[in-house]
Amino acid sequence: MSLEKVFFGFFVLAAATLNFGYFFGDPSNPELHSSIELYAALVVNLAATVIKLGDRTQIGAVHLATSLVADLQLIAAVVVYALSSSGGRILSVHLTSTIVSLSGGALLANIVSVVLLVVETSTFRRR
Repeated sequence: MSLEKVFFGFFVLAAATLNFGYFFGDPSNPELHSSIELYAALVVNLAATVIKLGDRTQIGAVHLATSLVADLQLIAAVVVYALSSSGGRILSVHLTSTIVSLSGGALLANIVSVVLLVVETSTFRRR
């Protein structure tokens, strides 16, 4: 078992599950979307991106692209969240749904990455 592959799979799956945890719930209810989970999803996605930088294969390039898309979406969501909740303000329904929608775009990119990981793993042959 390759420890590098374990870390790679761990971060890809952790990024997707943290993002799903934030995304899941009524987009108009800010109480259902934890800011800590949003920040954790961003940090884990950034870590997954760094891990994906070393892969020089074609599928590695697609993994990196999906990770960069997720990073971009989550960075935008965190910026909107930080700007809209500064000064102790409560998030409006519109801003909450915007943040959740950005997280949903990142979740879609994470799902593509997980599917790529499963396909890549299932086509691997032992030598």
